[in-house]
Amino acid sequence: MNQPRFAVICDYLEENWQSMNLCSQMLLKHLKSEQAASVEATQICPNFHWRVSKIPWLAKKRVAYNADRLLNRFLDYPHYLRQQVADFDLFHVSDHSYAQLVHVLPPERTGVFCHDLDAFRALLQPELEPRPLWYHALSRRILSGLHSSAIVFHSTTAVRKQIEHYNLVDPSRLVHAPYGIGSEFSMAPDYTSPADEHIIKQIGEAPFLLHVGTCIRRKRIDVLLDVFAGVRKIYPELRLVKVSGDFSASQQEQISRLNIGKSIIHLQGLERTTIAALYRRASVVLLTSEAEGFGLPVIEALACGAIICVSDIPVLREVGGAGGIYCPLADVSAWVKTVEQMLTNPRNAPELEVRLAQANKYSWSTHTQTIVEAYLRLL
Repeated sequence: MNQPRFAVICDYLEENWQSMNLCSQMLLKHLKSEQAASVEATQICPNFHWRVSKIPWLAKKRVAYNADRLLNRFLDYPHYLRQQVADFDLFHVSDHSYAQLVHVLPPERTGVFCHDLDAFRALLQPELEPRPLWYHALSRRILSGLHSSAIVFHSTTAVRKQIEHYNLVDPSRLVHAPYGIGSEFSMAPDYTSPADEHIIKQIGEAPFLLHVGTCIRRKRIDVLLDVFAGVRKIYPELRLVKVSGDFSASQQEQISRLNIGKSIIHLQGLERTTIAALYRRASVVLLTSEAEGFGLPVIEALACGAIICVSDIPVLREVGGAGGIYCPLADVSAWVKTVEQMLTNPRNAPELEVRLAQANKYSWSTHTQTIVEAYLRLL
């Protein structure tokens, strides 16, 4: 019997959702290397069409890019998939914010990975995230696609509880599939690339705090900056290495007001081997988020032996386990005190063996096997 033909439906690369791209890349890699006897996996992602962004007087405006995103997501991608349906037996939408695509697929053979509930926040908590009517209409389209799918995967029990709280999906269709850790994230790198050496030289020998992630609101970069400014009063030579994301206007104003700009090294577009090298060298890795779907930097940093201080929220408690140090959400003084203690005496942190043991609980191989087994049950 031929293996089921398995379509992995990916995000447009032009949207630059790095964590979503990583999840689909790792799934495809392990499907082909470890599950080839079970399914025949194919990556699906059409070409991105630039339309509004080609209009000269709109080209550099954010509204033009967002308009092109919507046209591609809601018109071009569904049109492309309609032509592919007959070629596959199973369909995996790797990002829940693309769940509107389920409407052009056989829902009884389609699953969606729900990483968090951000895409539905305007519908679920309109008082906290007011949006225009057209945005609500698009969100309802996405959410109805999630409703229709046969399987909804989630990476943490915290996300599952949120899904159940809002009654978004029948619990019998939920499947827990935690993320994994790439081989580059380890205590002993296989090699040091020229990019790694360049970044390490740029940072120098001074101690630094590290944050990996975007600058969107829920990451609470305002807290990160305040904490860094507070700790730097105790350790003037300390620097902050910020990987990924663009500082917003308010964050740039905060940096100026705190007079910490010269002590921040902002890096973007790094290879994962380079990020791993930074984890290994960082004095402390910080994650100040008020909400996360999983928090990949937590387990990646732990796998590199790093000391992590993260917000005390359920999802990060779940992922970091005994390997993490937890600080009250947005309590800057508590964060400053905790980070200062880690810098003064790193032995106050959980033992290295504990940190590595927590990281070892996560595997892309297990993640992939869980997904494959769930789909094969549909058949």
